[in-house]
Amino acid sequence: MNDRLREGAAKRTATEPQPIRFRPTLKGRRPDAVSREEVRGLLGDAPRRRDLLIEHLHRINDAYGHLADRHLVALADEMRLSMAEVYEVASFYHHFDIVKAGEAAPPGITVRVCDSLACELGGAKDLLERLPAILGSEVRVIGAPCIGRCEQAPAVVVGQHPVACASVDRIATLVKSKSLRHPQASDTGTFEPVAFVEPEHTPGVQADVTPAYVGYAAYRAGGGYRLAAECISGKRPVDEVIARMEHSGLRGLGGAGFPTGRKWRIVRAEPAPRLVAINIDEGEPGTFKDRTYLERDPHRFLEGMLIATWAVDAAACYIYLRDEYHGCRAILEAELEKLRADPPFKLPEIQLRRGAGAYICGEESAMIESIEGNKGFPRLRPPYVAQVGLFGRPTLEQNMETLYWVRDILERGPEWFAAFGRNGRKGLRSYSVSGRVKKPGVHLAPAGISVRELIDEYCGGMLEGQTFYGYLPGGASGGILPASLDHLPLDFDTLQPYGCFIGSAAVVILSDRDRAIDAARNLMRFFRHESCGQCTPCRVGTAKMVELIERPVEEWDQPLVTELSEAMMDASICGLGQAAPNPVLSVLKYFPHELA
Repeated sequence: MNDRLREGAAKRTATEPQPIRFRPTLKGRRPDAVSREEVRGLLGDAPRRRDLLIEHLHRINDAYGHLADRHLVALADEMRLSMAEVYEVASFYHHFDIVKAGEAAPPGITVRVCDSLACELGGAKDLLERLPAILGSEVRVIGAPCIGRCEQAPAVVVGQHPVACASVDRIATLVKSKSLRHPQASDTGTFEPVAFVEPEHTPGVQADVTPAYVGYAAYRAGGGYRLAAECISGKRPVDEVIARMEHSGLRGLGGAGFPTGRKWRIVRAEPAPRLVAINIDEGEPGTFKDRTYLERDPHRFLEGMLIATWAVDAAACYIYLRDEYHGCRAILEAELEKLRADPPFKLPEIQLRRGAGAYICGEESAMIESIEGNKGFPRLRPPYVAQVGLFGRPTLEQNMETLYWVRDILERGPEWFAAFGRNGRKGLRSYSVSGRVKKPGVHLAPAGISVRELIDEYCGGMLEGQTFYGYLPGGASGGILPASLDHLPLDFDTLQPYGCFIGSAAVVILSDRDRAIDAARNLMRFFRHESCGQCTPCRVGTAKMVELIERPVEEWDQPLVTELSEAMMDASICGLGQAAPNPVLSVLKYFPHELA
């Protein structure tokens, strides 16, 4: 009887449609009522879209100083995501502190001491050793990768309050007063980038973390947004504008150096809808030019962004700003609000997105993944971002400084920009100079200038009693060159024959008090910390390289170091792993006496 019943049931199952059973809730741990209400209160009426996950994580982290697992459960439920999705994103980014049930939350105040190369040269190690005992157990003191203030070394952040040329006393004072927010900047500043070409007009005082900036009213009064209005009204034809950008020779100033006008033309030819994504992650150790311009003249960049958006006929703009730039974020939020309240023309959708502490998100496809609310894993190419980018749409990805120069190039003519240059090169470059010079900072100089000319003409020479020994021409990943090669033009395509590259023009100067080996060790520790872990050659290679070069120099296995470098360069997915060996290879090639 039972066999016949089972046989009949099987036949009915095979022939009759069965109702689909839906789970009323997601599988996994359920949120408690208190946590759910706390998360809902923080999110307010903000959309619960998947691409806003990182923004919502920031709201919780800012409010509580950490991410309790109960809040992650509630957020996952509120956004209709699995707990695994929320946790893998939250755990990927360095600025999110996840606290599991039963674990102690981190102290209420965190002091981040930048331990990247320029700050190490400036005394960061001493601060890291002394501060814990002075500040006490109620304050967390941690080393942090580059915070984008290399000219202010040693740089420290107390909560969200940056401290330039930091001292123990200054940090202790801020901690005691609980001054944890970036000081508010004034919008009454003046700034003329063209005058900045002259060495004596280099902007900013070393210890100034909140310079006054050009606000919306002042920018409009000075002719701001007039050019963009002419473009959008049709007074300036698109093809003519793109042609002028091509003729200027302006190349992407984030590091890759792709011709700007050509990129606009390529993206415009892709099917609509198209998008624009602006990279202000600026995580390369030694680089701080984007911050320097943004905190003084934000609307010049915004106008360039709007012109680029019009030129490629994009539907929306996404600005991705690194989390360390709290002051810049406040400026952009305030000035975008003014722009929307009194627009000079119909504006596209503009969204400001906040990074969360991941160097890899400076890579264009990793940045796009982060904007979409994902881990910052670089994508395999092809397809390229210009074809399949943000939300699967053709995307114009540009560095902030690239767009900053659009207004001046179009108003003054492409010949104006191309007329600058030395040693056979054309254009202007913003060199972020740090290290052993009298006048560190962003120096706007002719492209192709040599490091010797840069030091003598713009940086006031070397520090007293110190002799020029070597330099990094392109930040952490650009390699290290000796003083004997101080005549090389600093520009795109000029340094590759020497195993280096200019990248974002982050120039770090070393003196006879430094060793290239120590610089390479610092940089490799940075790459090990910042590897996203997606591909084995980079994830394992950076860790293994640190292990190899931390040994005493007489124990270096140079053939193995070279073989490991080749494997990383050949097999890594993105530029991080491909360029990470450059500092070590430079030591082998140009500083063999340090290994003797």
